[in-house]
Amino acid sequence: MRRRSADRGRVDLIAAGLALAAFLIVPWSYAGSQQSGLGWVLGGRWLMLPPLLLSIATGVLALGGSSTARRRILLSTIGFAAVFGYAFFGQVLDGQPLISHGAGAAVLAGALLVQLTRGLASAGDFKADRWVATTTWTIVALVLLFVFFPVMRALASVMFDAKGNLDFGVMAQRFGTPEIWALGCLTSSRSCGVVPNTIILGLMAGAASTFLGLGFALLAQRGGMKNTKVFDALSLLPIITPPFVIALALVVLFGRTGIITTFLDRTFDIPRSRWIYGLPGVLISQVLSQTPLAYMILRGALQGISPSLEEAAQTLRASPWQTFRTVTWPLLRPAIAASFLLGFVESLADFGNPLVLGGSFEVLSTKIYFAVAGAQHDPGRAASLAIILLVLTLTAFWLQTVWLGKKSYVTVTGKGDAGQPLPLPGPVRFAALSVVVPWVVLTIVIYGIILVGGFVTDIGRGAMTPTVEHFRTGFDIEIGRNGLYFAGSAWDSFFVTVAVSAIAAPLTTLVGILTAYVLSRHNFVGKDVFEFLTMLSFAIPGTVIGVAYIIAFNVPPIEMAGTGLILIICFVFRNMPVGVRAGVAALSQIDRSLDEASTTLGARTGTTVRRVTLPLLKPAIIATLVFSFVHAMTAVSAIVFLVTAKYNMATVYIVNRVEAGEYPLAIAYSSLLIVFMLAVVLGIQKLVGERRIGRRAVAAPVVTIGAH
Repeated sequence: MRRRSADRGRVDLIAAGLALAAFLIVPWSYAGSQQSGLGWVLGGRWLMLPPLLLSIATGVLALGGSSTARRRILLSTIGFAAVFGYAFFGQVLDGQPLISHGAGAAVLAGALLVQLTRGLASAGDFKADRWVATTTWTIVALVLLFVFFPVMRALASVMFDAKGNLDFGVMAQRFGTPEIWALGCLTSSRSCGVVPNTIILGLMAGAASTFLGLGFALLAQRGGMKNTKVFDALSLLPIITPPFVIALALVVLFGRTGIITTFLDRTFDIPRSRWIYGLPGVLISQVLSQTPLAYMILRGALQGISPSLEEAAQTLRASPWQTFRTVTWPLLRPAIAASFLLGFVESLADFGNPLVLGGSFEVLSTKIYFAVAGAQHDPGRAASLAIILLVLTLTAFWLQTVWLGKKSYVTVTGKGDAGQPLPLPGPVRFAALSVVVPWVVLTIVIYGIILVGGFVTDIGRGAMTPTVEHFRTGFDIEIGRNGLYFAGSAWDSFFVTVAVSAIAAPLTTLVGILTAYVLSRHNFVGKDVFEFLTMLSFAIPGTVIGVAYIIAFNVPPIEMAGTGLILIICFVFRNMPVGVRAGVAALSQIDRSLDEASTTLGARTGTTVRRVTLPLLKPAIIATLVFSFVHAMTAVSAIVFLVTAKYNMATVYIVNRVEAGEYPLAIAYSSLLIVFMLAVVLGIQKLVGERRIGRRAVAAPVVTIGAH
């Protein structure tokens, strides 16, 4: 007990010391004068002094023991509120302009938060577990600050005009513009507005990718195919491919000077056209990107269907087609809904493919981009479009929940099951093959274009002379007096991308796994709200996140725009839900008795997590690391507004090359990124291995002939 009391006192002392250091030493502002909190106070900002005094007082009182819990909670709450109150309302309180609160404010707020959460635990909350209380409230504070706050601030900006004045008329005008809601394409030859275009594209992309993914999954799992490695390889490609690269390859194939277009013109006298630019091209590129993801979802669902259910139907003399229609197909309903939802939401959020192939076909993601990055530069208009996009996404999630209802789809129980899955009926297998095979060929051709295009003069115009000039332009290395010099124009963006991704991935994993542990192992008041907040960024399209960050963090009190930090934070909280889900799934397989045994032996919760739980979560940790790293390397919609000349990302560099018409350089860079990420993913898989779960084949019955 003495040791625990000493540990608690040490933590309290450290928190008070950090608050003091935050005020006296650590720079308070990112932008402008790099003064400490004391420097700002001496400069006339006296209202910054109370949070410091309250923080130190809280730490000193905490050393007195649990009897000070109420005073500790009161003082730390007031101090925490004072930090944020001055940050957001300082201009009103002392009449001076807001400052950009940086590291100093963050450390002071963190020290106060630690004191507050430990006080709550001392008062009995979270079963008096200080580690759980501090971890939970820290994650809540971070999610509120970097997900909820920017989104709410972006939504609120809709109500203000260009001069910052509240104007509901401007808001109504932004939402009521005819170019947003026009339905001319449904009744005449006129074009539709941006919202109908987005919905139509999303529905078509979701349905087509689900249909094709189902065909792939049925053939791989029930089609009697001996080798499905081609399908597995195709399912990996979208994960490591920048989101607009497929659109770029389609331009090379079907553009006015594309390979296939030129061949048809010269051979069959079919005139060149621009059909690829618009709805057809965007739809094809999105379906190519999303079908492999639908395949992974639906194949997993097929693997989870118990063969005993299909055997029972056959025992009742149902034909293979009747069994498939009445047993297999209904059990795929949740996976089909999830696959369609994924395709629909990904289509809504997709930015790269419509940017390259959209032409006059406008969707919300590109409209938002041009509202911010275009000549008009109207963040309020971009925010109004972002609200519409967010509403569409949340509506899709709600409709999925309503459609699935509360029906049970459980097929795997604790009983043994060694049966064989039912083979596909002949007509279903033929239909799947007739659709899947051409699609596989097209996919292979497209990725072949990507890999070859960087090594020829200009594949888009039929100039096929071998060359490495494009790689030299982007990735040239010179040797001078001072050693190696990375002279290529793409090196800076590549190094920044790798560095930002390498920093963001471990942080994403840490936050995600700790959140999963709290959700899986502890019950507390507000747990459902906490879980909703942690999953909120998953439901928000990347374009909306980008707009929200540029609106919220481009001005005081938290001014991070133009820094590498804002990119890292964006990736951490954008990808955090994946770590949460992976951690929850892994923890569900680990018996709670291991944690209880550690606690019984006297270990605190933090020690148990570090020495018992985390080593058992290695697969989930590695999976989250890989996902976070790869998605940070390939992201474009969420960070297209956040990059600068100093902190440019690879995907944005490629988009800029495409807009400038430098297709060969863009293809060369894309192929290098694909190879690099493929090497990373395969290397980690080789190092860690993967879990294999399968059913045993049914042994053939042994028939004995002879006397009994």
